[in-house]
Amino acid sequence: MWDPGRYLAFADHRSRPFHELVARVGAERPRRVVDLGCGPGNLTTSLAARWPDAVVEALDSSPEMVEAARGRGLDAEVADVATWTPAPDTDVVVTNAVLQWVPGHEDLLRGWVRALPSGAWLAMQVPGNFAGPSHRVVHDLVDASWPALGGLLRRAPVLEPEGYAEVLAEAEADVWETTYLQRLTGADAVLEWITGTALRPVRAALDDAGWARFRGELAPLLRAAYPVRPDGTTWFPFRRIFAVARVP
Repeated sequence: MWDPGRYLAFADHRSRPFHELVARVGAERPRRVVDLGCGPGNLTTSLAARWPDAVVEALDSSPEMVEAARGRGLDAEVADVATWTPAPDTDVVVTNAVLQWVPGHEDLLRGWVRALPSGAWLAMQVPGNFAGPSHRVVHDLVDASWPALGGLLRRAPVLEPEGYAEVLAEAEADVWETTYLQRLTGADAVLEWITGTALRPVRAALDDAGWARFRGELAPLLRAAYPVRPDGTTWFPFRRIFAVARVP
């Protein structure tokens, strides 16, 4: 289960990659704009504002997220990215921080490029920090003390930029990466960040007592990997991988 409130706790940090991704989409008058994995809809509203004449679809696999998006006035629906196919008039597809959850998404990207009309735009962004300390610490803890949870963690769920460039080679693709040095605030800030995303499957698998024990073991490891500065903030480098493709 996704928790919209926890996800939005870092809304400013999570929104910047979205806006930098969409800024590279050159569509002027799209007929239909689709946000695949719209989450609570706080970013989808910017698509509707940019293209007011377009039909804007907001889709997410989480009923909780869809309910939050509907609360923002969006026509949001529960849908599975893995089985979605574009309507004939789909001119823009945005999928932001979603495909890392979808095994085999490379084939989806190829299929969408072939199914979209000529001139359509496909924009995607995925986290690229799976080799970073935050993930290594979690994997090490699970391997050492929580082996039953090992199957819930995907070790390398995304490609490197070159991989996405190859996947999207049939289109005019622009692929890049950015590492954001985020300044987080609050106690155990990195733990709170990954609790809303990467640790979601772990949280779902544990009861409250088990989750409290897991957090208790993980927290000091993350504090060591990401020391708190004298002013109480924490630097958190976060790498993102972007691709924008235009169908020829």
